[in-house]
Amino acid sequence: MTELVSTNPIVTSLDYSSLKEKIVKRKTIVHEVNLDPTMIRLSGEKLKLQLFAKFGFFKPKSDEIQFISSELYYEPYVVINGKYFIDYFRKCTYSIKIDEEVKEVVLFEKTFHPNSSSSGKKHMKIEINGEERLTSEAKAFMVLDKDGKKAIIDKIQSAPSSKNPKTVIKKFKIKELPKNFEINLVKNKIAKRPKNFSRIITEIFEVSERTVIYTPRFKLHYKNTKTNEEKILVLDGVTSQKL
Repeated sequence: MTELVSTNPIVTSLDYSSLKEKIVKRKTIVHEVNLDPTMIRLSGEKLKLQLFAKFGFFKPKSDEIQFISSELYYEPYVVINGKYFIDYFRKCTYSIKIDEEVKEVVLFEKTFHPNSSSSGKKHMKIEINGEERLTSEAKAFMVLDKDGKKAIIDKIQSAPSSKNPKTVIKKFKIKELPKNFEINLVKNKIAKRPKNFSRIITEIFEVSERTVIYTPRFKLHYKNTKTNEEKILVLDGVTSQKL
């Protein structure tokens, strides 16, 4: 009986011209501010002492903490769902153990001459070069912040969305994320070719969902008039919760 042992495949490189992409259009959501600025100021008054507390409980007097300014800005988050599929061949060599008295082996109308084993064992072998066909698939659903890092989902609150997001973006001069920001991130994560491929039959990169959510934040600036120390308090523009 012969014994088949797969050895290391031969690796070659190809460009990415065979990659087919199916990418949906980006959806933009801008959450509306549900809170009146006065309510934001009141929320800040309730929380401002926490900013200057020492060791968690030594707090200054309320009248020592002075409100300086407030600023509304929008924090972007990305929701994207991607999939990568590849159907490919890799080169390989199969080593077949042969009885010592065998002089020739004919397979597929080709003649092979046995050689001694390189492993040090006392038997003969022949080597057959070929290709193996495999498929691989990778998926990713990602929620990311503006730096491309995994976002804390709890920071993204449900809220009414503006019917004209582009108008709000222009009005508040919101800095939009680059055009292919989220596509490049998910592609780098999942669209990874096997290192040992030799040729590709099918290769598809698909993005079925891509949404950028701009959610409002209020940045409140306070100063301790006794120590001149200044700190920033950030509140969610939907819930007024401290962030």
